[in-house]
Amino acid sequence: MSPHRRVVVTSPQTRLAHSRRRHRAAWRPPAMDPGEVRRAVVVYRAQRRRAVAALVALFALLFGLPVLLHAFPSLDDTRLGGIPVSWLVLVAVPYPAMVLIARWQLRRAESAEEAGDPGDQA
Repeated sequence: MSPHRRVVVTSPQTRLAHSRRRHRAAWRPPAMDPGEVRRAVVVYRAQRRRAVAALVALFALLFGLPVLLHAFPSLDDTRLGGIPVSWLVLVAVPYPAMVLIARWQLRRAESAEEAGDPGDQA
């Protein structure tokens, strides 16, 4: 057994949530003024519309790869370093492509949020 005592490290939000649970008090988010509510709704809708394109790209990637491999059966016979190219495509393409889609969507969501910021329109 080690001589060091283990210490649990949690975020302040976690500690706050645990303390709220102990007090059994209902927690409500702070009320927003009507202008903030309108801005939040506009930003939410803009981000949701932009998310549709990212979801379409993700589904095209995930469902398109099997279709692509079925359309080109010669990729099973073609080898690169002794490994079928179809296997390399399945291993090397999806995750980097998903990372790129996620980064693209994040930039688009952030730009929608910045465009909806009334402080930038002064």
